[in-house]
Amino acid sequence: MTTPQPRSLREAWMALAGLSAVFLFEMLDNSILNVALPTIGRELHASTVALQWVTGAYSVVFGGLMLAFGTLADRVGRRRIMLIGLVLLGAASMATAFVTTAEQLIAVRALMGVAAAMTTPGSIALAFRLFAADGLRLRAINLISTVGLIGLAIGPTTGGFVLAVAPWQVLLLVNVPIAVLAFLGVRSGIAADDPADLHRDPIDIAGALLGTTTIVLALVAPTLFVNEGTGSWAPWAATAAAVAAAVLFVLRERSARYPLLDLKLIARPLVASGLAYKIATGLAIAGMGYLVTLELQLDWGWSPALAAAGMLPQVIVLIAGGPFVNRFVAWAGLDRAAWLSASSVVAGLTVYGLLHRFGYVWIAVALVLVAAGIRVNGVVAGTNVMRGLPENRTSIGAALVDTASEVATGVSIAATGTVLATLVTGTLTTPEWSAHQTAQFQLAVTVSALALAAVAGALVAWGFHRTRSAAEDHALAG
Repeated sequence: MTTPQPRSLREAWMALAGLSAVFLFEMLDNSILNVALPTIGRELHASTVALQWVTGAYSVVFGGLMLAFGTLADRVGRRRIMLIGLVLLGAASMATAFVTTAEQLIAVRALMGVAAAMTTPGSIALAFRLFAADGLRLRAINLISTVGLIGLAIGPTTGGFVLAVAPWQVLLLVNVPIAVLAFLGVRSGIAADDPADLHRDPIDIAGALLGTTTIVLALVAPTLFVNEGTGSWAPWAATAAAVAAAVLFVLRERSARYPLLDLKLIARPLVASGLAYKIATGLAIAGMGYLVTLELQLDWGWSPALAAAGMLPQVIVLIAGGPFVNRFVAWAGLDRAAWLSASSVVAGLTVYGLLHRFGYVWIAVALVLVAAGIRVNGVVAGTNVMRGLPENRTSIGAALVDTASEVATGVSIAATGTVLATLVTGTLTTPEWSAHQTAQFQLAVTVSALALAAVAGALVAWGFHRTRSAAEDHALAG
């Protein structure tokens, strides 16, 4: 017998609490840990490279495995994969208490990345499938996103207070009660997967290996560009390998009888446009956050605390904007809200690139525009991707959305870091800059921001064209 779908968010409160806890883990995890990296480095005698991989191992494994686990979830069950991932998350987090070396911590972080790849895409996929009406789906995803964004915003501050009274391990042990809450909420509030909603195609192992390799290399290469510089062979070799793996992956998926990822699904208008908007916003938030932080501290001489306060316009909009998302989408519609919000991100980047040197007020305006766009697009783009896919492919759709964001973040930071390294002479962290270095830095910020705005704008224009063409074809067919 089919379980009746909830008719309101209140009826699904237990499921939404569990799914929100999953998303909270993803947003809280890296943000709360970053503040502890100096302490971890001292206590574990970790090198700079080892410290980088404390966070990098999680991101690379998480991003690399999302497609594979998304595909697996559509075959064996989304709820089942999520519950297994939550058990792994709890176990890996508890192992933090026994860590004595940086290498052990990196291994624990990699296991947590596996758990995140098993759980995070499922939070959106299960929320989408929990309700039948698009309005309830949008409100549910907005609620889950709000919880995660609160975790992202309070993570660094909370981590700082915790470190004042407790060892750094507590920052990862906090994942244990989050995993327990999520497990209980998902297990009790979401019905077991209906076999009729799954598909039984054989798993494309070769495609999974090539897809994972492509994403891992795409995430590692930007880090190598930032750390090794453009004069080193390593980042170029990683980039070439990523391109080669991507080509082989496409060839494999086009020829396989049962592909890991049916490329025809990505070509669907709602899916293609949703991913384009998601990549555009990913490029913006990562690149602008990186550039603003450097500019406020290195160029303007603000303290870390003051620089954190300077990012408050973005934090306020991300957290307080939740109640306005549903109203805006009700007024604009899902398709229009998607391209309008993505366009706001492009506008924010453009304002920052052109006017950042004329005072903080323009940076604040840019932060607000980008944050407002992300607040809406983070909900709408993912919903549109889900709407554009068959019912038995929602997990791979959610995985595509998250993977696109992860890769866009890595590429954005690498691109901005490369421009800074190319245009600015000397070391950025030098206490006293010459007037020439200041001018070089300001030019590099302008070039980086406007280049990201141009790429993001092209993606938004292409996404708009895809949905507009599809709407016109549908009207003609009708």
